[in-house]
Amino acid sequence: MLSHVLLPTSHAVTYPAMQQRLNRLLSERAGKAADKDAIDAQIWELYGEEWAVMFTDLAGFSRHVAEFGIIHFLQVIYESFRVYIPIVEHHGGVLLKVEGDSMMVLFRKPQNAVKCALAMQLASRDYNKKRPDAEKLLLSIGLGWGRVLKFGDQDVYGHEVNIACKLGEDLGKHWSILCSHEFHEAVKDDPAYKFEAMSTTPAGAKQTWKLAY
Repeated sequence: MLSHVLLPTSHAVTYPAMQQRLNRLLSERAGKAADKDAIDAQIWELYGEEWAVMFTDLAGFSRHVAEFGIIHFLQVIYESFRVYIPIVEHHGGVLLKVEGDSMMVLFRKPQNAVKCALAMQLASRDYNKKRPDAEKLLLSIGLGWGRVLKFGDQDVYGHEVNIACKLGEDLGKHWSILCSHEFHEAVKDDPAYKFEAMSTTPAGAKQTWKLAY
C-alpha cells in the first residue's frame, strides 16, 4: 500500500528546472557547430509568452534625491508603491520586478494595462492635490505588447520589454503614458482612448504613441 507515502511538497522545481534547461540550451547554442535557429525555436517554444509590459518611473527622481536626500525619497518610493500596487492588482497586473523607483508589471491583456496606466495617473493627480512639490508623485509610464521570454516569476526579456523601459524611463515625462507600435495596434480600436503619434522613437521601434487624457 502507498497511502502512507507523502509527496515532497516543499520541493519546488518549476523555476530551477526551467532555468537549468535554459542553461543547457544556451550552452549548446554557444558551440561552434550549433544549429542556432533550431535552438532559438526551442527556447521560444519553451519560454515564449504574450504579455503586455508596463514600466513605470518617478520623473525627476535623481534630481530630487540630490536636493532633498535619499531618505526623503525612500519615503516617496514607499508612498508610490502604497498608491499604485492596489491599482495594479485591481486591473489584473503582476508586479514582476522593482528597481529603485521603477516597477515592471505584466498584464495578460493590453486593454487592462492601458486602463491601469490611466487609473494610476488619475490616482497620482488626486494624491498630489494637497502635497508639497517635494512629495508629489510624478509618474511616467511606458507600455509594450507582444511575445517575450518569461522565466518563471523572476524575469522577462524581449523587444517589447526594452521599448516599454525606454518609453517609461528615458522618453517619458511626468503624467505621460507612452506605448509601442505593437501596443497601439492592440488597443487602437477602443473608442475610449485617443493616442497621438510621437515624433521621437527609441532605436528599433516602428512608431511610438502617447495616450491623450
